[in-house]
Amino acid sequence: MLFKLTGSSCSGKTTLAYGTASKLQQIVVHDFDELGVPEGADLHWRHRMTEMWVRRALEYQERGVDLLLTGQSPLGEVLAVPSAPRLDGIAVCLVDVADEVRRARLAERSPGRWDAPAVDAFVGWAAWHRQHALDPRHRPDVIIDNSWPEMAWHRWTSWHAGDRRWRTQLLDTTDQPVAKSVAQVERWVTEQRGVHRADQLALSHDWAS
Repeated sequence: MLFKLTGSSCSGKTTLAYGTASKLQQIVVHDFDELGVPEGADLHWRHRMTEMWVRRALEYQERGVDLLLTGQSPLGEVLAVPSAPRLDGIAVCLVDVADEVRRARLAERSPGRWDAPAVDAFVGWAAWHRQHALDPRHRPDVIIDNSWPEMAWHRWTSWHAGDRRWRTQLLDTTDQPVAKSVAQVERWVTEQRGVHRADQLALSHDWAS
């Protein structure tokens, strides 16, 4: 099964993923960017890399191991990559934080690296993530326009906000101790595994058809 922690930069995804994995069995953690980000990385690159990570999840799946992946690809991108229907289960959690906290973390993480327009872009990306998590019809052009040609957007673009397959867990880490956020991610993974075992997970089996 693929568990995806998504969201804009500096929300705490990687910290939470590694903190959670140490408390669970049969799960591995990878960060989307751990193989490096090329200069000029664009939408095509993110889509191709999302497909690569889904294929890695399939390799783990064959061994009975789940993948907990951190990165910025939202639910719509995960569902649209070519190999997504082969996963036996998909669950996505949006890790979010207040805009002012994100701005402060960006400044602390890489002093002087990001100018004001770049920081605004991260904040705007976070705002888009929040709406995308709730409604597949919110500005799909942001990820679809000029996308990698192999993406199968038709799998979900006719869905609406009430579709049970369109499900993203929301986790706001603002002013919250890391240990509490880790516990919430651990509980989410455990619950989704239980739903999957009960054959009640919406994004499993024939969701793409």
